[in-house]
Amino acid sequence: MDNTHLDRDVLSALQEVMEDGYPELLDTFLSDSEERLSLLRQADDADRLGATAHSFKGSSSNMGATRLAELCHELEQRAKDKKLEGIEALVGEIDGEFAIVRPLFEAERQRSLAE
Repeated sequence: MDNTHLDRDVLSALQEVMEDGYPELLDTFLSDSEERLSLLRQADDADRLGATAHSFKGSSSNMGATRLAELCHELEQRAKDKKLEGIEALVGEIDGEFAIVRPLFEAERQRSLAE
C-alpha cells in the first residue's frame, strides 16, 4: 500500500477507537470532502478558500490522507498570503488526490463492514 496517499496506521488507530462507528466515520469524511471540494472549486475569495482548505486539511490529516492534507495546507498558506494566481491548478491537484484516496476509503469501509 502506498503510504504517500493513505496512512494505514492512522486508520487502524481510528478503527480501534471508533469500533462500530468506524464505517460511519469513513462515510462522513467522504461526504464532507465532496462538499469541501465543491466549495474550493467555487470559492472566489481568499478568506473562504483559506477557511475551507483549513478544515479540509484537518479532516484529511485526522483520517490519514497524508498527501491530501499537505495539498490543503499549501492551499491554505497561499490563500493566507493572498497568492491566488495559479490556484486553480492546486485545487485541481487536490481534486485529483481525492480521486485517488476516495476508492481507498470506500474499500476500507467495505472491509470494516465485512469484519
